[in-house]
Amino acid sequence: GWPVSRLWWKCTAEPESEHTPPRRTERNTGCGQPHKEQGEYSMAKIAIMGFGTVGSGVLEVCRRNAASIARRAGEPVEVKYILDVRDFSDSPDAALFVKDINVILNDPEVKVVVETIGGTRFAYPYVRQCLESGRSVCTSNKEMVATYGAELLALAREHKAAFLFEASVGGGTPIITPMHQCLAANQISQIQGIVNGTTNFMLTKMKRENMGFDAALKIAQQLGYAETKDPGDDVDGRDACRKIAILSSLACGHHVYPDNIPARGIRDVTVEDVKAAEQLDCAIKLIAWYHENPEDAADAFSAGVEPMLVPESNQLAGVNDVFNAVLMQGDMLGDVVFYGKGAGKLPTASAVVADVIDALKDGSKIHDSLFWKPAEKLDHQLMDTAKYSYYIRTAGVPAAALPNVAGPGKLVFDYGDSAAYLIEAATAADLEAVAAKLEVLGGRLALVLKKLPE
Repeated sequence: GWPVSRLWWKCTAEPESEHTPPRRTERNTGCGQPHKEQGEYSMAKIAIMGFGTVGSGVLEVCRRNAASIARRAGEPVEVKYILDVRDFSDSPDAALFVKDINVILNDPEVKVVVETIGGTRFAYPYVRQCLESGRSVCTSNKEMVATYGAELLALAREHKAAFLFEASVGGGTPIITPMHQCLAANQISQIQGIVNGTTNFMLTKMKRENMGFDAALKIAQQLGYAETKDPGDDVDGRDACRKIAILSSLACGHHVYPDNIPARGIRDVTVEDVKAAEQLDCAIKLIAWYHENPEDAADAFSAGVEPMLVPESNQLAGVNDVFNAVLMQGDMLGDVVFYGKGAGKLPTASAVVADVIDALKDGSKIHDSLFWKPAEKLDHQLMDTAKYSYYIRTAGVPAAALPNVAGPGKLVFDYGDSAAYLIEAATAADLEAVAAKLEVLGGRLALVLKKLPE
């Protein structure tokens, strides 16, 4: 298990408004720097593709922290273009908006492009075009990185550009950069993380306020944490799956596809399960995980996303609300924890702007360490074959039958038609056999929660 004492990497960011130069009367074209005639001083020009929550946050971060960004980048940074097909004619920055990517591609002054469109339909071909033109790209797009990461990293190398994506996993919390730089001398053998703030917020509500899944989801939607039309990416584990695919690719050195990672979300978790977890001195958390397998295993590693019982002695149990935390185990360092806000306009935008600075300073040299190889998609999922203690909730079977059906363990609760049982030790294959036995008896396995080791 994970020891209580750890190295914590906490990140908080305060705007440097007191250091920002006073506004001038000249036209401001981005990043807090007034427009000047060419040749007065060196200035790095960037473009933003997609002016939604994160894209607008990038412009705001650049303007509010202009002085520190210029100091760290070695020159002032100016947003020259914003690509978005929507109408922004009423915006104070209307002069920056363009609707055609060729405007950006045909301007030799633009050195770095920020991609915050999201998805892959438009973002992927646009990013390819930018990299092929020798421009660096910084993105928060987890779906694109998880799907095309190896290809885009190779393309960046080929054209002497940088492809950076710090914000794609931890939002505002640095995970990617520490992993490929600070932990470069370590072999990462294990990763466990809470990487979806929406579900963590919901599970926190369910625990603190005895709130059901539907009520917690409604509040998350009202606060803008979850999509109103389709919250499935969050609550069904797809968002976390893409993030652990990226971290797994970095850890093992070749591309890991989300389709090969088994993932399920928190829809089946009830208030009764949350209370039962408390009785067992645990908390229920949606955990994205990766670990190396023994040498005799079919796959070199396993990965997954699933709700788990997390013992209170594990620091992940105390990570609440929209906060994220990722625990990594290195062979030389031991255990390290990265903790911070995983989403939000300014936290995420600050990570994107930090990538812009790195792209301007280091260019393609950063890919000496930030890189993974292409790989074929597997014809199977990366299943975990190790033994764990499992919490199961059953329906339609008497609680008295559970020891015979599931093996040694202890009864957690018995509500007549519904019962919960903690199995001492079992594999995923054993759980499949339990499910089959329950069906024969006219019942079903309603929920399975793996318990993280103490």
